[in-house]
Amino acid sequence: MTFNFFIISKGIFEILVLWGVFYQILVFIEGTRSFQVLKGIIILIIAFLISKYFGLDTLNWLLTRIFAISIVAVLIIFQQELRTGLARLGQQHLFNIALEEGEIMAIIDEITSAAYKMSKNKIGCLIAIEREDKLKTYIESGVFIDGKISGELIQSIFMPQAPLHDGGLIIRAENVIAASCLFPLSDNPNFSKIIGTRHRAALGLTEQTDAVVVMVSEETSEISVAVDGRFIPVVSRERLINTLKNLFLVNNTKTKK
Repeated sequence: MTFNFFIISKGIFEILVLWGVFYQILVFIEGTRSFQVLKGIIILIIAFLISKYFGLDTLNWLLTRIFAISIVAVLIIFQQELRTGLARLGQQHLFNIALEEGEIMAIIDEITSAAYKMSKNKIGCLIAIEREDKLKTYIESGVFIDGKISGELIQSIFMPQAPLHDGGLIIRAENVIAASCLFPLSDNPNFSKIIGTRHRAALGLTEQTDAVVVMVSEETSEISVAVDGRFIPVVSRERLINTLKNLFLVNNTKTKK
C-alpha cells in the first residue's frame, strides 16, 4: 500500500513539474514568432498520433522523417529565445543593492522630474533602471559615468547637442552608471512597424532583462514605461510615480526577505 502511494505521489509530482515547465515556456515565448511555430509543431504531433492510430503508413513515414531532424530545426528556429533564456539564467546573482523606501522614492522623483521637463521641451530620452539582472554588457557599450543621480544630470545627458544624448542611460541604485549605451532592438511582430527605434530599444532591453525603461518620445513628447517586453501607459505625473513605486518598492521588499 505504501509502495503504491509512493508511485502515485511520484507520478503526480512529475506531472506538476512538467506542467510548470511547459507553462513557463509558453509564457516566455507568448507574443513572439516562435509561439506560432510551437503551435505548428503541436499540430504536426497531433497529425503524427492520428496517422499512427489509423495506420496511415505513408503519412506516418513522412512525419517520422520530419521529426528525425526536428531537434536541429527547433534549435535554429528558437535560437533567439534560447539565447535570451540562457542569458537570464546567467544574470541571476546572490547579492542585490537594497535601498530604503525613502531612497527609492527620491530616485523616482528625480527620474520623474527629468522625464516631464524633457517631455515639455520635446527632448527624447531612454532611461534604463537596473533591477536584479545585471546590465554589464550594455554598460560596456556606452560611456561610463558613475555619478550621483539627479534630474539635472539626466537632462544634461539628453540635451540634443550633448555628446552622449544618443543611446540609453543606465541607472544602478543611486547612480547614473553609463550613458550612450546600445540596447537590443525588439522584433516582436505584435507591435506596429511604425514605432521608432527608441521604442524598439526600450522593448528589446526589457525582453532580455528585468530592467525598467522610462522613455520620452522626441516626436510626440509622450512618456512611456517599458517592462517585461510591454509598455505601461503613463497618462499623468502621478501615474508615472505610482508605476515606478509598484515596480521598485515591491521588488525591493522581496529582495530584503
